[in-house]
Amino acid sequence: MFHEFRDLISELKTTDRYFQILFEKHNTLDQRIKNMESRLEPGTPDEIDVLKKKKLAIKDELYVLLQKISLSRIKR
Repeated sequence: MFHEFRDLISELKTTDRYFQILFEKHNTLDQRIKNMESRLEPGTPDEIDVLKKKKLAIKDELYVLLQKISLSRIKR
């Protein structure tokens, strides 16, 4: 995810608590979706769709954060 921000992601995962929480929520949702789709965990197609939408919203938020931080560093 977001290969162009790989170094920044590594940094923020250790220094920014809010980013850490969002990143972990994204990964947790991703794993739940995979488990449901492979029938390791119960879930209806509607439940999976809801989780996918939540995951996408978090991904969008992570991307906005990464862009803002990256731009602020370029302007320095």
